[in-house]
Amino acid sequence: MIQNSILGLASLTVLGFLSMSNPVNAQEHRYDPPWNKSPESAVNFTIPGIDNIPDLYGDIVDPQLVIFFAGNQFMCIPELLDAFKVQHPEYERIFVETLPPGILAKQIEGGSITIGNMRITHKPDVYAAGKNRINSMQQHFSKIDTYAYNKLTIMVPKGNPKQVKSIKDLGKKDLRVAMPNPAWEGVGNQIVSVYNKLGGKALEKQIMETKVKEGSTYLTKIHHRESPMRILYEQADAAPVWASEVVFQKMLKHPVDEVPIPDQDNVKAHYQIASLKNAPRPQAAADFLAFMQSKEAKAIYKKYGFDTP
Repeated sequence: MIQNSILGLASLTVLGFLSMSNPVNAQEHRYDPPWNKSPESAVNFTIPGIDNIPDLYGDIVDPQLVIFFAGNQFMCIPELLDAFKVQHPEYERIFVETLPPGILAKQIEGGSITIGNMRITHKPDVYAAGKNRINSMQQHFSKIDTYAYNKLTIMVPKGNPKQVKSIKDLGKKDLRVAMPNPAWEGVGNQIVSVYNKLGGKALEKQIMETKVKEGSTYLTKIHHRESPMRILYEQADAAPVWASEVVFQKMLKHPVDEVPIPDQDNVKAHYQIASLKNAPRPQAAADFLAFMQSKEAKAIYKKYGFDTP
């Protein structure tokens, strides 16, 4: 069995992007993912900053269940899989991807993805993402359930050195912002909606166009691992993220703080999980969807800062 911790591939970590702009800090690798405990294996060949594949989980050879999770849930996956296997020990080999939901959607549509030197052609049995993404792909699914909620917040370095007070501050010329790219990140569109709500099109244009051109807004290349890493490696002063991101980084004792967004200005994300109509393993898909409604699954999501139905 090929575990994600021993795949000799080009890394999915953001260090490739970080090292170009801040080589000294990036090479220290103090905050490199993967941030979860890796699977047990005869050889662990996880090399920080080079080969660490944080968004592929478990058994890629002959899986009994394949799940595509939108990347902002990566912190939940190891405990979810462990809890699921306790309830269903018949599923020994599970493969999970936690890439951006837009990338996973393209993979579902096209049937394959290449990462480094590896081509993956697994068809998922289950896809989990935001409600808007699921709605846009309804033709692919046989069953859809809601299982968690989230809200936005602003992640800042410990002590909030730039004294960020609100979303509007992200428009300041000298404030470096790490911003999820709306091209493949649903949260990016949610954040832009808050810009419009609080500052109109002028604030959106300032952050998403003017500051992008000037270099003080950085649009992420991967997903939610990248924003906290830019904060941790002192390359961003603020990053709008899901609240669960700050909860997780604080659990890791990484030096971050948050600037809450008031509920009246915030958005509520609905996470939905769906079984594929052409799922290669339909019974496994049904079993996992049922598990995601269990008290055990909900407890894991609450632990990491999500709300549940």
